[in-house]
Amino acid sequence: MAVLPDTDRQRIWRGLMRAADFGGMPNVVKADLKAAVDAADTWVDSNAASYNTALPQPFRNNATSAQKALLLCAVVLMRFNLDLLRRVFGEVD
Repeated sequence: MAVLPDTDRQRIWRGLMRAADFGGMPNVVKADLKAAVDAADTWVDSNAASYNTALPQPFRNNATSAQKALLLCAVVLMRFNLDLLRRVFGEVD
C-alpha cells in the first residue's frame, strides 16, 4: 500500500482543523498539523507489513485490508477516547 495522495492528506488535515473533538493546540500552526498528517501517513505505510505480521492467523489471511485498518482504528480510539469510539462504531459495551 502506498502513502495517500496529497489531496487525501489535505482532506484529513482540513477535517482535523474543523473537528471539535480534535481541539486546538498551543504553538501548533496549520503547517505543523499538515506535517503531522504527512508523517502519520508515512509511518502507516512504512509499518503496514509489521502490523499485518503481528495479526494472528486466520484473521491475517481472511480479513480485508479495510477490516484490518478498522481494527487498528478501533483499538487506538479505545486507548484514547471511548466516547469517540462509540460515535464511530456505535455501542461498544
